[in-house]
Formats: sequence, C-alpha cells, structure tokens
Amino acid sequence: MEKANQYLSVGHYSPLTIRNYLAELRFIFVYYPDVDPLDFTEPMIIQYLLYLSKTLGCSRVKCKMAAQGIAFFMRHVAKRPYVIPTVIYPRPSNKLPEIMLPEEIMKLIDGVQNIKHRTILMLLYSTGMRVSEIVNCRIADIDSTNMRIKVVQGKGAKDRYTIMSQQVLLELRAYYLIYKPKEYLFNGFRPGKRYSVRTIQHIMQKALVKVGLKSKHYTIHSIRHSFATHLLDNGTDLFTIKELLGHNCLQTTLRYMHLSSKRTDGIFNPYDALLLAKDNNIIKTNLK
Repeated sequence: MEKANQYLSVGHYSPLTIRNYLAELRFIFVYYPDVDPLDFTEPMIIQYLLYLSKTLGCSRVKCKMAAQGIAFFMRHVAKRPYVIPTVIYPRPSNKLPEIMLPEEIMKLIDGVQNIKHRTILMLLYSTGMRVSEIVNCRIADIDSTNMRIKVVQGKGAKDRYTIMSQQVLLELRAYYLIYKPKEYLFNGFRPGKRYSVRTIQHIMQKALVKVGLKSKHYTIHSIRHSFATHLLDNGTDLFTIKELLGHNCLQTTLRYMHLSSKRTDGIFNPYDALLLAKDNNIIKTNLK
C-alpha cells in the first residue's frame, strides 16, 4: 500500500484520485486477506469486481473506480501487464441529470443568509465550475479586468477560463472585505487552507431543505448542469459551452440538448395537427 501511495504521489494524480485508488485497494486486500496482493490473478480480480457489481449492486462508477485502482497497482507496483475488464461493468445509465429552474436557483441563493455560503452558490452557478474547482480557486485566478476566472488544473489536469458575472464580482468584493481570505478564495477554519468539498455539499443540502426543494433530489452538481442548460436556452452555442465546462469532447456537451426546453417550444405536435386537419375538414364540409 505504501508503494502504491508513492507511485500515485509522483504520478501527478489529483488528491481525490489518490484517495479513491487507495481506498479501492484496501477493499480488495480485505476481500483476499490470505493472499499476497502481488500474487493476485486476473480471475481473482474479476471475481472481486463481479462481487461488487452483482452481489453488492455497486454502480458503474464504483466498479470502474475499483478496476482502475487495481489496474494501477498491477501495472506499477506488481509490474505486470494488465487490461481492465470493462466487459463486467454494469451497463451505463442514460438517466438525464436533474436541472434546476432559473427561479429555483434564485430561490436557493436568496434563502442563504451567510454571505460566504451565498457567494459560493452564486459562483457555482455563474461560472459552471465544478465544486472541486471552486475549493481550489485562488484569489489570483480572478481576472476582474476581463471578467473571467482561470480554472487551474481542473478535471483532466487542464487549465481553462470561464465567465464571471458583474454582480457576482461585486458580491466577491463584499465577501473579501469581510472574510479577508488568504491565497485560496474560500478558506477553511485556518487562513490559507482550502474550504472542503464536503462542507459545500452540506451547504447545498441545508439550503435545499430551507427553501423547500429537498424533494427535488438536487445535488451540488445540479447547479453546473443548470448553468449549461440555461446558457443553451439563452442561445449560447454548444462549442462555447463545451469550452466553459472544460469537456474533452463535444459529445459530452450534447446531452444538454436533451435538457433544453427551447428546442421543443416551437414544435407543433403531430396529434394536434391531426385534430386541426379533422376540424378543418368538418368546416369545409359544412360550408359547402
């Protein structure tokens, strides 16, 4: 385990990836308590992944994370070639993400009195940043001259810029004067230390309960999905949305086409067309 941690640390993996991989390795080590991990065989690994998938009913994301963590161990620690057996993953779900209505976003933000918490929610919605990117955002990343924020080493270790709202900039300045953060835009209990993702998730859930939206099953990521969908509704092109979100390929961004209400607003339903044609025929017959 120590050697795996060392390899991960020098491999430019994010802290979250390192934590997840090590957790998955601990689980399989416990599953095979009497086997030296260096002696793991492919059938043993497949049996464990099937146990996660079939017996425990774990999600595709969980099974994939386990497979990737084990593959890293086999390749870099055990020094053996290994191919991830993706064939045993559960079939990916095509469920569309939950999207908040614009008025629900406003209700959520207005329902938060704490200026720091409210500013975080505003920034999440007005930039489309991931919550992990918000906690890693530094004061120096705010470009008020060009009204944009630099996302440094976001998902996939990529840098990008996203837009910033003039009103949110004013809120940020008010927040800064009160809290006087050091280095990171949002500090934890200690100055200069990052705010935690878990704390922001808790802020979101608490706010949802307060404003009566708990039953909608929204999550902190729903704000990012809402940002993208509302941009599309307001006429922003998909390529621009892709760049703002930091997606690798346009295919990922295309799913927001299914969530945009504006695409179907002007469609005349074929059943309504049938009824209209029927009524027109009746009128023509009676006017003869």
